[in-house]
Amino acid sequence: MTQPTSRIIEDLPVVAEHWAGEGPPIVFLHAGVCDRRAWREVAELLAGRRQVVTYDQRGFGDTPLGDAPFRHVDDLILLLERLTAESPAQLVGSSMGGQLALDVTVLREELVSDLVLFAPAVSGAPEPEAFEPHTQRLIEQLQAAGAAEDLAELIRLEAWMWLDGPGSPEGRVSGPQRKLMRQMNDIILRNDPPEAAEDSGITAWQRLADITIPVTVAWGTLDAPSVIDQCQQLIARLPNATGQALTGLAHLPYLEDPQVVAELIDNAL
Repeated sequence: MTQPTSRIIEDLPVVAEHWAGEGPPIVFLHAGVCDRRAWREVAELLAGRRQVVTYDQRGFGDTPLGDAPFRHVDDLILLLERLTAESPAQLVGSSMGGQLALDVTVLREELVSDLVLFAPAVSGAPEPEAFEPHTQRLIEQLQAAGAAEDLAELIRLEAWMWLDGPGSPEGRVSGPQRKLMRQMNDIILRNDPPEAAEDSGITAWQRLADITIPVTVAWGTLDAPSVIDQCQQLIARLPNATGQALTGLAHLPYLEDPQVVAELIDNAL
């Protein structure tokens, strides 16, 4: 197991890990149901020959919420300004982390050279008109569990939706991956990070034509159909994008098959 050179990058409001290596830094941005641990196996596969950074956004993993208002985009810009003295960074973002990567690229494209996005959210993207039945069923159950403040049920359903995939049997992905998913999500649900922190002040969906750097968009074929459809729309709207479907994987493919994901990132960057 490759250990990070430094667990904490000083003078940042977030807890970050840094692996020394060659070339520009690759910064991993976690999904809204994960923290930096979700990227650990992928980071270890790339570390040594590549410079890798993972971090917990505020309210996730080891980074506390704090008392003052904040925006995730400001924290990432601060991190990138620390890392990009010699060359811009390469951002790898999943879901909510993909949205963050796109927003920062629109705001400060000089800090970013490439994007690799796994089923990214996109600020300002239109909501789906309807969801297929499996997804709709889980959405309704999640809403009911949230209204009842049933933490255990929320954790169970989140794992089914995002780790297994809404159309797959519950428990399709088991073992350490499921245990980690539940541990990460437990911290997030207890902290309840404010949605306002995700607002970067822009709608990237309307400004995708401004993103001229190379972008790779990947998705698991077992993810929600509405997510896959948005990925394909994103590729069509970006000037310099390619797409890749990951067969037999869902919304968090790096938890299921870190080797495949590491190879995809290596090839894309």
